[in-house]
Amino acid sequence: MKSGSLYKVGDNDQRPWGTWHVLDIGDHHVVKRIVVNPGERLSLQYHNHRSERWTAVSGHGIAEIDGTEHALQLGHTVDIPLKATHRVSCTGNKPLVFIEIQYGELLDESDIIRLSDDYNRA
Repeated sequence: MKSGSLYKVGDNDQRPWGTWHVLDIGDHHVVKRIVVNPGERLSLQYHNHRSERWTAVSGHGIAEIDGTEHALQLGHTVDIPLKATHRVSCTGNKPLVFIEIQYGELLDESDIIRLSDDYNRA
């Protein structure tokens, strides 16, 4: 385990909206591959200890960051500043796949503050 991260390379989880898988860990960063199933979306959330960059690698979706919508498709990148409210949804008929790079002092699933959620996890 690297400093600041409670993840390990290979960690993964099945969520109601899709899956995530940890690809790489370094000092103060974690890289995940995230798959959002068609018609699904993540909770509206923010983080106290990390910022993120998302780069779409397949599919289509919408990233909502502090109330502004950004189209996501192959090659599109969005930055999520520390404490910005955000969520992503898959708007196509195939899964949206993106690479998430987390930056910060504490990188852990416990740093997800859900404001609203389609799956009653808020």
